[in-house]
Amino acid sequence: MTSADLASIYAAAFPQGRAWKTTEFDTLLESPHCFLVTCDRGFALGRVILDEAELVTIATHPDAQGNGIGRQCLKMFQEESAAQGATSAFLEVASDNLVALHFYESEGWYKTRTRRGYYTRNDGSAADALLMGKSLT
Repeated sequence: MTSADLASIYAAAFPQGRAWKTTEFDTLLESPHCFLVTCDRGFALGRVILDEAELVTIATHPDAQGNGIGRQCLKMFQEESAAQGATSAFLEVASDNLVALHFYESEGWYKTRTRRGYYTRNDGSAADALLMGKSLT
């Protein structure tokens, strides 16, 4: 999957926020700490530093949502993170993204803290970021 593919899927999956540019994906993927796992019409981008993994972003094209692609990508992220030595992982999710919150909770992720007003929406409103964690051991 190319950076242009990633940017296209991301923009379609998150229309309420700022779309990531192809160059942003390029920059992340150039880092020796970052890795990408892909599924049909979906992906997860992560990074591992020492024993901690971060799910930088995960996205499934809306036309393919509800078919287990996001779940498959999340599991692949967790497996690759553990293979690279991570014993725990964290992510941020918008507090108004209830589908994602339920998804992560169903996979054993738990809320750890809140960043108030973290995400700026296209209409100027703000949404909190919920930080979630999970043990990979």
